[in-house]
Amino acid sequence: MLEDLKTGEAEFGSAGEFLLELKREFGGGDKKSVKVEELKRMEQGGKTMEEFVQKFRRAVRESGYEERLLVEEFKREMNETIKSKLIETERPPTSIK
Repeated sequence: MLEDLKTGEAEFGSAGEFLLELKREFGGGDKKSVKVEELKRMEQGGKTMEEFVQKFRRAVRESGYEERLLVEEFKREMNETIKSKLIETERPPTSIK
């Protein structure tokens, strides 16, 4: 990991992302805790909605989150523009499916 950082092959947006990757690589916590932490740090950023949904679903596995909490995390992490459009729709989604 350090070699990748030196060569620029690995980039982290924050110290939290770096620590999360360390936990994943070296087992610094149980899978459930790592997945929950990954969900809390996730953001849509410049990803398309499809890319974001795929990344979100991968992180959800083994997190122990139930549907209602997943919907709240998902809404918190998506881009504000998309979030606003969903809120303005007649029938906003009630599930991440």
